[in-house]
Amino acid sequence: MLQRSSLIPMVIIGMLFFIFGFVTWLNGSLIPFLKIICELNEFEALFVTFAFYIAYTVMALPMSYVLSRSGYKNAMAIGLGIMAIGALLFIPAAQSGVFWVFLAALFTLGTGLTLLQTASNPYVVHIGPQESAAMRISIMGIINKGAGVLAPLLFTSIVLADMGGFDHEYLSTLEREALAQRLVFPYIIMALTLIGLIALVKFSSLPELDTAAQTGEEDRANILHYPRVVLGATALFFYVGIEVIAGDTIGLFGAQLSVAHFTALTSYTMVFMVLGYLMGVMLIPKYLSQERALLLSALFGLFFLGGVLFSAAQSSGVAELLWGWSTIAILPNPVTFVALLGFANALIWPTIWPLALEGLGRHTAQGSALLIMGIAGGAFMPLLFGKLAQTSGMQSAYCVGVPCYLFILFYALKGHKMVRWDTL
Repeated sequence: MLQRSSLIPMVIIGMLFFIFGFVTWLNGSLIPFLKIICELNEFEALFVTFAFYIAYTVMALPMSYVLSRSGYKNAMAIGLGIMAIGALLFIPAAQSGVFWVFLAALFTLGTGLTLLQTASNPYVVHIGPQESAAMRISIMGIINKGAGVLAPLLFTSIVLADMGGFDHEYLSTLEREALAQRLVFPYIIMALTLIGLIALVKFSSLPELDTAAQTGEEDRANILHYPRVVLGATALFFYVGIEVIAGDTIGLFGAQLSVAHFTALTSYTMVFMVLGYLMGVMLIPKYLSQERALLLSALFGLFFLGGVLFSAAQSSGVAELLWGWSTIAILPNPVTFVALLGFANALIWPTIWPLALEGLGRHTAQGSALLIMGIAGGAFMPLLFGKLAQTSGMQSAYCVGVPCYLFILFYALKGHKMVRWDTL
């Protein structure tokens, strides 16, 4: 249970995690949309994820310096300000219709999120007991992925309204410009919301987090001397890679299989993630340890991935399964198994963070930055997926998830226990 002293900070941080989810999981709908208006192939369209997630690698260490100088509370406000700038950049991007301007806006949004994530994740870990950290992060995950459910549905209803009246293969220049203009109003609203959150954070009673005063297991020269956090960052690289693939490519896969409402399919991956987070809130730590939850997540991931790779590609199965629950007995097709990967992925992030940050003491900010750099998996793994999809087909391309879950399995079994490199 949450302590009363941590309730207000958790509410404020929860609002930030909602923003994380809303901004992040809009990409799943942006990819097929920008593919149409910018005339891209599958590989080019996945540069949406690259531009967004590469910011976590490029900007994580600079943002950790900002965090160490400004403190956790001010860093959150600065991150929201950078995100507001990124949202406003969508206005010239939509007016010009130039793909690289969209990518610059996405990189700016990712930069702001880098600072927010670097500050907020260790905040959630250290605001209460270590053994229940995964439960608290799971609560944040429910909020985050709840926003991920909402974002594609809103995008589809507002931006993609009447898209059925357009022939995607033969759009004129004027029609593409008209579609691009639909992005302006939603991103203005997003920018205004982010500015409002800056005021909330700045004038709230959110306490400053003092990790320097916490005891480390052994004070070492730099963060690279802590194997569990280095291996944890690597595990997060693979986790975010397969998480983004599951959330952001399901729309492309559904479109290829002629699934109705394909731009909203990301919401179903998010629904299954929310179910996974609810399991974490109910079971951790009373019935399930953080280590065991991570182990089960990796095994479920491998199982569902097998369903993606080896089930028959029936174009109607997922539509009937997800839109008409009365036909749930129908054998799920591979798109359904992609959505189910959300359930397997849900507890990986909440469990890796407390396991990796344990015993870092004054190195917590650096450790958090290193873990945030692992989010770069969301930049590189989808590009690898896109290239394989072009050469071997989209269904076969999901094999890139196999090494991802195998490394997460290693971290669950051994990697998180390592305190020195010579014990590898």
